[in-house]
Formats: sequence, C-alpha cells, structure tokens
Amino acid sequence: MAILSDLGTEILVPACAIVGIVFSVVQWILVSRVKLSPERHSLSNSSKNGTAEYLIEEEEGLNDHSVVHKCAEIQNAISEGATSFLYTEYQYVGIFMVAFAILIFVFLGSVEGFSTKSQPCSYNKGEMCKPALANAIFSTISFLLGGLTSLLSGFLGMKIATYANARTTLEARKGVGKAFITAFRSGAVMGFLLAANGLLVLYIAINLFKIYYGDDWEGLFEAITGYGLGGSSIALFGRVGGGIYTKAADVGADLVGKVERGIPEDDPRNPAVIADNVGDNVGDIAGMGADLFGSYAESSCAALVVSSISSFGINHDMTAMFYPLIISSIGILVCLITTLFATDFFEIKAVKEIEPALKKQLIISTILMTAGIAFVSWIALPSSFTIFNFGSQKVVKNWQLFLCVGAGLWAGLIIGFVTEYYTSNTYSPVQDVADSCRTGAATNVIFGLALGYKSVIIPIFAIAVSIFVSFSFAAMYGIAVAALGMLSTIATGLAIDAYGPISDNAGGIAEMAGMSHRIRERTDALDAAGNTTAAIGKGFAIGSAALVSLALFGAFVSRAAISTVDVLTPKVFIGLLVGAMLPYWFSAMTMKSVGSAALKMVEEVRRQFNTIPGLMEGTAKPDYATCVKISTDASIKEMIPPGALVMLTPLIVGTLLGVETLAGVLAGSLVSGVQIAISASNTGGAWDNAKKYIEAGASEHAKTLGPKGSDPHKAAVIGDTIGDPLKDTSGPSLNILIKLMAVESLVFAPFFAAHGGLLFKIWN
Repeated sequence: MAILSDLGTEILVPACAIVGIVFSVVQWILVSRVKLSPERHSLSNSSKNGTAEYLIEEEEGLNDHSVVHKCAEIQNAISEGATSFLYTEYQYVGIFMVAFAILIFVFLGSVEGFSTKSQPCSYNKGEMCKPALANAIFSTISFLLGGLTSLLSGFLGMKIATYANARTTLEARKGVGKAFITAFRSGAVMGFLLAANGLLVLYIAINLFKIYYGDDWEGLFEAITGYGLGGSSIALFGRVGGGIYTKAADVGADLVGKVERGIPEDDPRNPAVIADNVGDNVGDIAGMGADLFGSYAESSCAALVVSSISSFGINHDMTAMFYPLIISSIGILVCLITTLFATDFFEIKAVKEIEPALKKQLIISTILMTAGIAFVSWIALPSSFTIFNFGSQKVVKNWQLFLCVGAGLWAGLIIGFVTEYYTSNTYSPVQDVADSCRTGAATNVIFGLALGYKSVIIPIFAIAVSIFVSFSFAAMYGIAVAALGMLSTIATGLAIDAYGPISDNAGGIAEMAGMSHRIRERTDALDAAGNTTAAIGKGFAIGSAALVSLALFGAFVSRAAISTVDVLTPKVFIGLLVGAMLPYWFSAMTMKSVGSAALKMVEEVRRQFNTIPGLMEGTAKPDYATCVKISTDASIKEMIPPGALVMLTPLIVGTLLGVETLAGVLAGSLVSGVQIAISASNTGGAWDNAKKYIEAGASEHAKTLGPKGSDPHKAAVIGDTIGDPLKDTSGPSLNILIKLMAVESLVFAPFFAAHGGLLFKIWN
C-alpha cells in the first residue's frame, strides 16, 4: 500500500489547487497597488535600497499628469478591443460546443443502440460496466466542462494582462526592476489561476462522476477524457483565431508604418497600432493559456485512462490512481516557491539581469520539482504494481515511474534551453541571421529558415530519449506521466510566457503616450527578454504536445482493441501518408489566412494615411476602431476552415476507413507536425530577435548593421514580417492539431471500434 492515505489524497489535491488560486489573487492585489491615476510623488520615499525613488519625468521636468492619463486611456482602448474580440469569438465557439456536444452524445450513445442495460466491460470481460449511454452522457458533460474551463482560463488571463500592461509602463519610470516585477507578477496570476483551475475542476468532476459510476472506474475515466477534448478544441479556436488576429494587425502595422512611412513601431499615428497591441493579448495570452490548459487536461486524462485498467484501477487504489493529479498539485507548490525567487528574494537592478532571472525560474522549478516528484512517488505509489500494456499487465516499481516523470521534466528544460539558444540575440545563431541582413532580405530569409530546421535536432532527440525511457519502464502510462512531468511546472512556464506580451504592450504604451527615450529603452529590454521566453514557452508546448499525443495514441489503440499497428499493411500506410500531410495543409490555411487578413489591414492603413489630412504631422487622430474591426472580422471568419479540418478528420477517417487507418493518420500527423511546429516557431523567433538586435545596437557588431532605417534593418524587418505568422499562428497551432486529433479519436474510439471502417466493409 501507499504511505499517503486515500483521505490524505482527497485533502491534498483540492488544498493545493486552492493555495494556487489564493496565491494568484495575492499577486493580483500587489499589481493593482500601482495606481493608474496621477498622484504627486514626494522625493522622501525611501525604497528598500535606501535610495530615493524619483521618477525620470520629474528629473526632466515633464508633466506627470498627462502621461498617466494617456497611459490609462490607451490601456482602456486595448482592453476594450481584446474583450470585444473574445466575446465575438466565444459566440461562435459556443455554437460549435453545443453542436459538437450533440455529436459526441449521438456517436457514443449509438454504440449500443442507446440501450440503458449494463454491458460487459471493454477490458475486463467478466465484470459488468455501466451502459454506453451513460458514457455518452458523461463524456458530453466533461467535454462541456473542459471547454468552459478553457474559455475561462483564456479570458481571465487576457483580463489580467490588459490590466497590467499600463501599470508596467508606469513602473518603468522607477527603474527596470520595478517594471519587471509588475510584468512577472501579472504573468504569475495567469499561470497559477490556470494550473489551479484546471486541477480543481478535473478533481471535482471525477468526484461527482464517481457518485454515479461507483466501482466502475474504467467507465468513469473513459468518460473523463471528454474534459481534455473540450479543453483542446477551445484552444484550437483560441490559438488560430487569436493568431490570425494578432498577425494581421502586426504585419499591416509594420509594412505600412515601418517600411513605407518610416515611422517607429507603436507610433500613435499608425492606425493599426491599437489592433496590434490587442493582438498580443488575444493571441499570446488567451491562446497560449487555452493551449497549455489543453495539454495539461489531456495528459492527465491519458494517464487516468491507462491507470484505470491497470492494477490501480482494478484494485481501486485511489491514491495511486490520483498520482497524476498529485504531481500537478505538488507542481503548484513548487512553482509558488519558484515565483518568490523572481519577485521577492532577488532584485533586478540592471537590464542585463532580466533574461538570466527568467532562465533561473526554469532551472529552480525543475530542480525543486525533481525532489517533489521523488517525494510523491515514494508516498503515493505502492512499491510494486502493474500497468496495462497493450493487452497484458507489466510489472513496474515506484522508482521507475519517478524516472518517467523526471525524464519528461528534464526533456522540457533541455527543449527550453535549446530554443533559447536558437532564438535569443545573445548567442551566435541569431547574430549570424542579423549579419546576413547586410546583403538584403533574401539571405536573411535563407539563414533564418536554415536556423529553424537546425533547431529541430536536439529537441527531437530529447523527446525521443524521454519516450524511450518512459515506455521501457511503464509502457504508455510512462509516456503520459512524462508529459505531465513536462507540464508539472506549468504555472511558472505560463508566468514566464505571459510576461512577454505584457512587456510588449508596456513598450507600445510608452511609445504611444510619448514617454521619454530612456523609458522606451527599459521596456524594449523587457520585451526582448519576453520574446525569447515566449519561444521557450512554445518549445514546452510543442514538446509536451508530442508526448501527450503519443500517450493518447496509446490509449486510443488500446481502447479500439487494435492488437498491433503494422506499417506494412496498406490500411495503416495510407493513413501515415495522409497524416503526415495534414500539418502542411493546416499550415497553408493559417498562413494564407494571415496573408489575406493582413492585405485588408494594409489597404486600410494606407487609405487612412492618404485620406486623413494631418495624420503624418500628428495633428489628426487615426481611426483605430476600423482596424480593430478588420482584424476581428477576418480572424473569426478565417479560423473556421482550419478548425473544421482538425475536428472532422478523425471523424471522417474513423467512420469511413476504420481504426487502423486512423491510427496511421495519428502517427503521421504527430511525426510531421512536431518538426514543422518547432522549426516554424524558432525561425520566426530568430528573425524577430535579429531585428531587435539591430535596433538595440548594443554591441559593436550590431552598430555596424544599424541604425533603424538602414538597409540591413529594412531587410531584418522583412524577415520579421515573414516570421510573424510562422511563430505566432502556424507553429503554435500545430501542437493543438497533433493533440486534438488524438484525444478526439480516443473519445470516439468506442464508436469507431463498433461501427467504423464502412468503406472497407463495402469493399470486402
């Protein structure tokens, strides 16, 4: 037996979730102490360094009031734009959720012809399990729960980010350390809310479902998989819709503003500038939040499904059964301690300390989490148990599971650092890309693409090693908990990730409010670090997606009662080919959507520059609202086809071609999707930071390429513009494609196993 009692588990999991929620509320209160109304500052305030806190403005004799008012005004405009976009998006998503919920109910209910009689269990034929109709009803409920939790997570994250952006700008007047803490705290609010909410809702759902299911754990955890499906399907629309929105605005603003008119980024004369800043929030925050929540929900579901048919589930050992949830609970506590290192234990005094501080977050959380996992594996698991392995039971020791989770956790760290090496402008790869801008945009594009392809090598080896280790020790369960290991520090990962768009917005607000050059330098430094951390976050999301979808794939193969997936059978091989093609089709759709939306934006921005008198001189105000509307309409319209492609493929393939071909499609899309996703997001990140490297002009080498407006800089801007849809739309959405198809196949597996493969049945 495990050391931790069942009662202990029932207290520990919700307690950790509540601690996470309380912590995020505390962080939010600390951020809200920065006031967005003008107040007189006396110079007698002594901060903890014993030096007087004075504002740059007072030193330069500028009026404080107008700047604070302007910041508040701009923040309001960004917040309104983001909220109205999300409301519009959620109306469409709401219709989709209802329609898809009905689909789940009809498909799964029809497995046994909607009968209410108990049926033999799928794995343990001697036992009787609840009817298929119950599975249909509860899968539908958990799908809706997952979707709602995902919507809520994205929405709250966006609200917090738009609340914190102007506050970060105002704090930048006191120094870079203050601004960093404000941005990071707001990121932490989102990270902890999301991790805790995801855990709490899942925990409550399992306990409520248990009232009906009783001892039928196999049926219970099969129904819970709908939670992951709900989370990821919302993430798909959030990621694709938000990604199209943000990049249409960004590309439109850059091409007309920087390249044609030669005005700086985030200049208030640029009509697309508000839309651009709104985009950072809806794409990078709401989209990213929903995406990582989806991964988290699915890896928990995959682990629970496999363990419900292993000795944990058969012997009704609840503590061991909840092992995946206990890992996440301890993860919240570990991230809480880690966050204090950034906000309270150490203070940032200079610009060059920002990136190391964010990297330390990753290292500290990984080291502490390793100890946490060892502890959990010791108290929550029996010393020896069996894990379901494609029809047989495999004997596993508790230290082997510890190694599985650890393998995932450390693979995540490796992927994070490799991504950082390839996308941060402190290392040679990005500097080489910047250097190639001397000879124009073409060489910049060639170097950037090569960098992206090359950056795939080490992450793939890291994923491969962790898969091999986990599978050898604990079969598919090992891979599911390895994915959970990678996501166990999700609160810190998200805090680092949300920090990026918040500081990006802060820089935009500083520029639009006409703050001094020195403040803009500080916010730029925060933003450049944020760019790299965003790339690290995407690396985590892609790595975990690969592990999650493989675990879901294993659960699907077991559930659909396929004994082996043989690549040499034509059914499977055609599936592999088609599956490997899907990420390309999907990327083509998302890239083209960004292109066509950007086209409309460019035309509108040009029209305003040409027809509004006094706009370039700064005497007239541009019409920001029209640009926001163009982005909103385009992204809502364009997110539907790629979404339909991902959601319908498993249904069509499973129904017409059967489970073996579907297994091929899942394997193919996993293998090709991971590669494209990593290379796309790293290429885009490298081009963006190469441009920032030239603009900052911090080193001798960078000075020879600059200043802004020079030929190399223009070439860098073109590279950055090409990279935008790669790193913020196609790349990040692909990891959802991989996971979503796998989790959807798992949820519909009972139907496909019973009624799938119509074409082959007719053929034969």
